[in-house]
Amino acid sequence: HQAKIQLHRFLNTIGGFTAQVHTYSIAAGYAILPYALGDHAACTGPLTSWDGIARHSRLVVMFGGLPLKNAQVCHGGPAEHATSHWMRRAKEAGVEFVNVSPLREDAPDFLGAEWVAPRPNTDTALMLGLAHTLRAEGLHDREFLARCCAGYERFERYLLGLDDGRPKDAAWAAGICEVEAGAIRRLARRMASRRTLIMATWSLQRADHGEQPFWATVALAAMLGQVGLPGGGFGFGYGSMGEMGNPKLDVSGPSMDPGPNPTGSFIPVARIADMLLHPGGRYTFDCQERTYPDIKLVYWCGGNPFHHHQDLNRLVRAWKRPGTVVVHEPWWTPVARHADIVLPATTTLERNDIGACANDRFLIAMHQAVEPVGGARNDYDILCGLAARLGTLDAFTQGRSEMEWVRRLYDETRAKAAAKGAALPDFETFWKEGHAEVPPPAEPHVLYGKFRGDPEAHPLKTPSGKIELYSEAIARAGLPDCPPHPAWIEPAEWLGGEAAKRYPLHLISNQPRTRLHSQMDDSGISREAKVRGREPAWLNPADAGARGLKEGDLIRVFNGRGATLAGLKLSGGVRRGVLLLPTGAWYDPAEPGRPGALDKHGNPNVLTLDKGSSGLGQGPVAHTALVEVEACAGEPPPVTAFQPPEMVEG
Repeated sequence: HQAKIQLHRFLNTIGGFTAQVHTYSIAAGYAILPYALGDHAACTGPLTSWDGIARHSRLVVMFGGLPLKNAQVCHGGPAEHATSHWMRRAKEAGVEFVNVSPLREDAPDFLGAEWVAPRPNTDTALMLGLAHTLRAEGLHDREFLARCCAGYERFERYLLGLDDGRPKDAAWAAGICEVEAGAIRRLARRMASRRTLIMATWSLQRADHGEQPFWATVALAAMLGQVGLPGGGFGFGYGSMGEMGNPKLDVSGPSMDPGPNPTGSFIPVARIADMLLHPGGRYTFDCQERTYPDIKLVYWCGGNPFHHHQDLNRLVRAWKRPGTVVVHEPWWTPVARHADIVLPATTTLERNDIGACANDRFLIAMHQAVEPVGGARNDYDILCGLAARLGTLDAFTQGRSEMEWVRRLYDETRAKAAAKGAALPDFETFWKEGHAEVPPPAEPHVLYGKFRGDPEAHPLKTPSGKIELYSEAIARAGLPDCPPHPAWIEPAEWLGGEAAKRYPLHLISNQPRTRLHSQMDDSGISREAKVRGREPAWLNPADAGARGLKEGDLIRVFNGRGATLAGLKLSGGVRRGVLLLPTGAWYDPAEPGRPGALDKHGNPNVLTLDKGSSGLGQGPVAHTALVEVEACAGEPPPVTAFQPPEMVEG
């Protein structure tokens, strides 16, 4: 269905718009990987597949863990929930797992994973400590570095401290991440002694200088010299979405073409508040100086910025700047409440569609189950109506009805599969049987296997054709917040910084267990998991005891950006100094429209920091935030997030 792509297509037919590039999921990683690897394959897939991991890996080191709750979902909805199966297969085959995360629950118990719990936002320092140990003990693969990498010598100077006088050894790393130096050295030796796959979740790069942990992952894997070997190397996104690592032919799913944008205007996706607040302001993105446009109208469908953007109080101020905000929504979500015009849109049950994930093997025929309710219209029909009034209907539809587009998109996917040697049924058979399956490849996929085998015949799309551990392009840009090699840079907020004296808990706002993002927060399953009607927040018992708090208490979570109410739960699986408050509770300000109003419901994004990861990626930094908690004083205000607004009949 892709409401966002349909909107882009419509806007392009009427003259264009200011688009957004990258995603809130992986903006910083998406920016750095082309400089290091030439493209995004290491984070979008296909990754080294799970069948190969089970067969060949002996050790999997998981930075950010491998949370099964995240593996239940993906763009479009997974047809096959296979991650748990593959993880169990790997465990049964003797693969050992190490969970590097402030949260023990980021690895399921059946893996028996060793838990290494660094301070949040210090993964880069830990990786550098591991890399230094490899270099100091002669465990790095000199042949691979010389044959398949460029710029290692420049990175090595930084690693050894030849220019700044500070070797990035295990003792140095221990002082930053609070993982014992001996444990760092032992893990490095263990990684070098067997076939090791390094996994890093997308969450690592949603932080200040989030480009660095991804680049450091590449550097660490390159020094081990196992990139391109079955069961070795690295990959980003295992456990971030369900289909990552699934055995599948590289056949992209159905997608409508938005067409060219006549304006060519865009911003990094997470800089929307900056754009609205500072029209004409200058900023750096992807090593280039750019200017924010002056926006008069915001048109939004297929998303909820009052869920996924950071520092919602700042967004409330920014949202008042444009003259008009138009939103498509089936429900009275927070973004609908902040719109001038709400166009009621149908749900998936009220229209025909195709269900598909990028790395899932199945296409699902989504038959309309009920007639549209309450006068709601499909996004396509809404946009057709507007296009007709603006004289661009033919350009938008190309003469096709919605069902004709469904057929067209399926046929395009069928042709792409045929080009890869996979036969899919014709559309009539697919629509009748309800699904089609792209067969798995005959052999497990190995990320960068061809490149390793012959770097000259299969070069990467970097300037050198190799893995770049030092980027001349980034060096020329002279970015103050993104060096030309992997590096530790102190975050704006972290437990080792000055701000921790006032706000001594690091906020982690991960995916919830009972919903996808904020979707269906008003459902029974999500509501049943709440504590006194608020989103649950987890603390280590020692941190709670030091504040006189107990399980079930209603707490106020706050910092200089905002405050929210949550229900307290205790867990020894949360690192000391960390507060876990999952994302997705519908934003419910006590005084709607007033920046700084108390959120009554437990939305962590009233607390998060709205800044770009660096002048390279400008990604969101949701995981760089410090807070404090206290018992909620007095009678708490009632939650009103799910109550519809009062209607006024004209």
